[in-house]
Amino acid sequence: MARVRRIAADPAAADSGLADPSDLSDPAAADPPADPEAVARQICLQLLTAAPRTRAQLASALGRRGVPADAANAVLERFADVQLIDDALFAQAWVDSRHHGRGLARRALAAELRQRGVAAQDIQSAVSRLDPEQEQATARALVERRLEATRGLPAPVQIRRLTGMLARKGYPAELAFRVVRAALAGPLPDAFSPEPGFDEIPDYDPDD
Repeated sequence: MARVRRIAADPAAADSGLADPSDLSDPAAADPPADPEAVARQICLQLLTAAPRTRAQLASALGRRGVPADAANAVLERFADVQLIDDALFAQAWVDSRHHGRGLARRALAAELRQRGVAAQDIQSAVSRLDPEQEQATARALVERRLEATRGLPAPVQIRRLTGMLARKGYPAELAFRVVRAALAGPLPDAFSPEPGFDEIPDYDPDD
């Protein structure tokens, strides 16, 4: 069985790779190898105390700490059994928080959850709770909040900035243009067309 790296009490000592002098003075006083599952439990509890995590995030953290896969899986299974890990609930809470706090749309929220290793069915269940009317209302609020900063700009520039802001937050083009058109109280210019790749959104900026 691979030996698990023990967490050093002194981060500087851990970074240097040097042993604690007290360990060298008396070999008999050296600690025995840590139990991998005990180490895994400690790491998971520390991470979950700081913030909710998905199973994939915890598994990745355990791997980086050198916990053997069998010990990591055993601990993660037990944590799931007692609901200390619940990716479905994590996804629901993530959608509620990021939509209301950052105004992210379903597409952007799904991308963030995929990055955190949440299963497709849990992602679909979570984002489906965000109904189209709520998504549209949030898009309107985002545009209204940004509208004043675009006053006086040429219409095409104003439209591109407002629709681009919505695109970066995951809103589809059709919804973005409808909301912006309503906010500007008029039709979009006939010559206006979205920039290429509008619907391919990927590097959205949740803080925009």
